[in-house]
Amino acid sequence: MKSNIDIKTSNQNIEYFDALNFMEKRVDKILCNEENEMLWFLNHNHVYTCGTSAKKNEILGETNIPILQTNRGGKTTYHGPGQRVVYFMINLNKRKKDIRKFVNVIENSVISLLKEFDIEATTFSERVGVWVIKSQGNKLLKEKKIGAIGLRIKKWITYHGLSFNIDPDLKFYGKVDACGLKDFSSTSLKDLCINLTNKEFDKMFKKKFNNELSQM
Repeated sequence: MKSNIDIKTSNQNIEYFDALNFMEKRVDKILCNEENEMLWFLNHNHVYTCGTSAKKNEILGETNIPILQTNRGGKTTYHGPGQRVVYFMINLNKRKKDIRKFVNVIENSVISLLKEFDIEATTFSERVGVWVIKSQGNKLLKEKKIGAIGLRIKKWITYHGLSFNIDPDLKFYGKVDACGLKDFSSTSLKDLCINLTNKEFDKMFKKKFNNELSQM
């Protein structure tokens, strides 16, 4: 039997470690069957986070933005205003205990959402995240990243999740080799001439995610 998934939406920017503290407590309560699973939609203030496989040379020079070490999987990435973050506190004990499959659920949700705007995106086995390859029928000269994924698992409960670029200032990606990748750039819905509010994104993503998760 699969539990209900609570939806938490934050309209104010949330400090990164405040969010992490919340997630860790929620995961423990899910493990003890004291709380439902949860999707949390939010934004962070400007911050670079370094996952468990990050390397120091992924930060390119000096920056006045905080650089934080975190316990999610993955490498270095940027969070900030205009980027929608979705945190997944999902109990895989109730589903397939398959981390790769769960990552596919997130990836496919993003790809399906983008398709609604005539944006074609894909994934690459050697590179995590979701990459735009075509927009409004026009093929990009080189694929650009629009969504980053980093998870941590505790006794088959997931936390951390997805960062999706609605309309962040993309210049902040120039300060890091985002996700450890050189020679690749990031894009956003705004960069692709699509205007979408956080509320609209949340509604669309929730529907896509629930559909994908139901098949797990």
